[in-house]
Amino acid sequence: MKTIHLFCAIALFAATVVVKADDTNKAAASPGFDDPSKLTATAPDTFKAQFTTTKGKFVVEVTRSLAPTGADRFYNLVRSGYFTDVAFFRVIPGFMCQFGIHGDPNVSAKWRDANITDDAVKGSNTRGAITFATAGPNTRTTQLFINFGDNSSLDGQGFAPFGKVVEGMDVVDKINSEYGEGAPSGNGPDQGRVQAEGNAYLKKDFPRLDYIKSATILPADKK
Repeated sequence: MKTIHLFCAIALFAATVVVKADDTNKAAASPGFDDPSKLTATAPDTFKAQFTTTKGKFVVEVTRSLAPTGADRFYNLVRSGYFTDVAFFRVIPGFMCQFGIHGDPNVSAKWRDANITDDAVKGSNTRGAITFATAGPNTRTTQLFINFGDNSSLDGQGFAPFGKVVEGMDVVDKINSEYGEGAPSGNGPDQGRVQAEGNAYLKKDFPRLDYIKSATILPADKK
């Protein structure tokens, strides 16, 4: 049975975020992603997030009641701008695509121990469902995956979906999978090195990976 896994590495520096003058209102609405302790807002009961990627756009619809803790973390990550220039670093055809390690290792270091507690599994890891990856009980941080197929076998392992791709699943299907499973099991990126070296490592050794250009919470009137 295939599993979703994480590897942790230690980065050595603290992150800094520069806020432009014209971004003042945005910063006031949501703290920067360099301090996980400040990203604790409660998500709306339902909301949509639009991802613009190197393959196109897709939209995720979140239902908070499915996995409240996971939905809240996702909501805060999206609205803080965390996902900008984040790679789809583990893409396995027919299984899932995984993302969420920040391209700046200084930022990754800030989030390495920012775990959230587990949610009860109320949904199912069917095609299009989005779920946090985990390294064991209560270890979810920033990594997520979108299911390509019916992976309901993951439900019993504690993987709790909190939403689903409702537009652009054809875009998700096109995310580059040529590198496959990560090292050491496969020839794809080593998650430890991604944590420690960030996009410098990925863009040098895996130049054809796809990336998230931006992710935003859609206004309620566009739901």
